[in-house]
Amino acid sequence: MNQREGERLQKVLARVGYGSRRACEELIAEGRVTVNGQVAVLGRRVVVETDLVEVDGAPVGVLPGLVYYLLNKPAGVVTTADDPQGRPSVLELVPATPRVFPVGRLDRQSEGLLVLTNDGNLAQLLAHPRFGVEKEYLAELRGTPGPGALRRLRQGVLLDDGETTGPARVAAVSPGVIRLVIHEGRNRQVRRMCEAVGHPVVRLIRTKIGPITDRSLPPGAWRPLEASEVRALAEAALRSGVRAVGRLPAHGSGPAGSPGRDNPR
Repeated sequence: MNQREGERLQKVLARVGYGSRRACEELIAEGRVTVNGQVAVLGRRVVVETDLVEVDGAPVGVLPGLVYYLLNKPAGVVTTADDPQGRPSVLELVPATPRVFPVGRLDRQSEGLLVLTNDGNLAQLLAHPRFGVEKEYLAELRGTPGPGALRRLRQGVLLDDGETTGPARVAAVSPGVIRLVIHEGRNRQVRRMCEAVGHPVVRLIRTKIGPITDRSLPPGAWRPLEASEVRALAEAALRSGVRAVGRLPAHGSGPAGSPGRDNPR
């Protein structure tokens, strides 16, 4: 690349929320920033449309026009982009442009937090089962699970497809209500886990995605994620477990596909 092409790396990092230009220069000087897999040096320029920028191993959405929404999904709304039955979709609850996609899914009757974005790198990082970002749920159950049922949920439950879930963090909140944290993304997983121990879910609310929570966001409402929250999500994914083999797609910061593999509700 011609050294006069693109923008200075510290300017790009400052624009997307990594602090002042001076602070971003320090990040680069400390060797914490890479461009296309190579450690960046001060004075490096980047072409935001094509270069993959990472800080501490987490991809940075530098392409202009990337947006990140946090939605509190109400019951009765689907997370698919196109529903043949014509039911209301989460895409109708956020701005129509730029086009975004939900990262993971909540089933139609489940409620709670959902991230929508057009950043393909972040979408892949959060939805990929290798990374296992933790998600927290508040579940109202039919009946009150005893110590044995709670222990089974914590240790892993044999599901109806013959597979066993990983360990979960479970706490009784009140009679018939539990708080449950999982890091997997099996189809309708929380509902299937609770049914397997004899206490089907009556109401299910996702209350946290990685480090992100917002008790003040009303059902059906959305807000933009702050730059610090986007960074925290990416960092949480990288801390959560084994990193994916090889590099995420270098051009993944463009519009996201529909990465809805995660559907544990």
